[in-house]
Amino acid sequence: MTPRASVSALFLANGFIIGSWAAMIPGFAHRLDLSEGDVGVMIAIFGLGSLVVMPLTGITIARFGTETITRLLSLIAALALLWVALAPNSFVAACSLFAFGGAIAGMDVAMNAVAVDVEREHSAPIMSSCHGFWSLGGLAGALSAGYLLEHSGLYFHASFATVAVTALIVPALWYLPQAMQHSPESRGAIQFPRTWLPYLIGLAALCSAMPEGAVIDWSALYLKQELAANTFKASTAFGAFSATMAIVRFFGDPIRSRFGAVRTVQACSMVACIGLLIAGLAPTANWAIAGFLIAGLGMSNLVPIAFSAAGNAPGLAPGIGLSVATTIGYSGVLVAPALFGHVAEWLSFSFVFTALGGAMILVAVLSNIMRFADRAARPSEA
Repeated sequence: MTPRASVSALFLANGFIIGSWAAMIPGFAHRLDLSEGDVGVMIAIFGLGSLVVMPLTGITIARFGTETITRLLSLIAALALLWVALAPNSFVAACSLFAFGGAIAGMDVAMNAVAVDVEREHSAPIMSSCHGFWSLGGLAGALSAGYLLEHSGLYFHASFATVAVTALIVPALWYLPQAMQHSPESRGAIQFPRTWLPYLIGLAALCSAMPEGAVIDWSALYLKQELAANTFKASTAFGAFSATMAIVRFFGDPIRSRFGAVRTVQACSMVACIGLLIAGLAPTANWAIAGFLIAGLGMSNLVPIAFSAAGNAPGLAPGIGLSVATTIGYSGVLVAPALFGHVAEWLSFSFVFTALGGAMILVAVLSNIMRFADRAARPSEA
């Protein structure tokens, strides 16, 4: 297994776990007799675990190295879904979800750091395709979970997911040392960066991730409530968005190699802006679905390039820069959608998606800082 294949397997496994968990939530809530409010609290605990562990992962990578932390968090993440499924009561489930969210998020930071190392080793971008494998993993996890939960139940599904993910992770971890570059920089000072650069990259990642969280949580409700779509048509909004995002990510690396990170981000952010404006101002559900499809096309490469830029930021160990960018960026998926619900309650979802189109303009304005992503492909220019 090559280094690129090993890191791709880690992204695939992480996505598979997330897809499996998303499909498992209704059965998990039913088994523990949780109300909708209780489920909201549980999901918030999962998000809290993620936000706590992400910055700590960067610190531990700087101290102990990428290889060690990636191994530890990947193995914990592989087992965490089963812990949640076996939780005997709400308190144990909450503790398990905190650990689950932390392990998944920490693994995310660590595997992105591995991807940065592989990019440097091969002097070519791979980050977008890695995130494409994550999207495929999420789709595979959700589809397999839907079938197994229907026909075999919660425990069998959780056991199957654990075995499948372990089968992906263990070979990847076996070959992981080939992908590591143990330079002195990777074991640098243990402190949060005092330069503005990773925080600005994190802001760009936040603006890029917020629409994704909004589409995941609110697109179906938007189409049903404001555009009078039926249930099936409402569900196709996120499907169109996620399908184009997953497919285009596999073409993102050659596009970035040809045009550079800055131009790629500028073009992608403008396409995403147009798509979100179409979705937000749509007169019918069909127009909104088309808008979300275009938005997914544009947003596909924004977060991967931002993470590559954070991992290659000068003067910082990859884990430190990545932990800052991922913590800020993923709050756009974990936290921001809840705020959008309150905004929509006062105004409308049409306003929310239109405003998110404006956020893409800010990403275009910040695009120049993405030039550091190209350090992996052209190290002589670093």
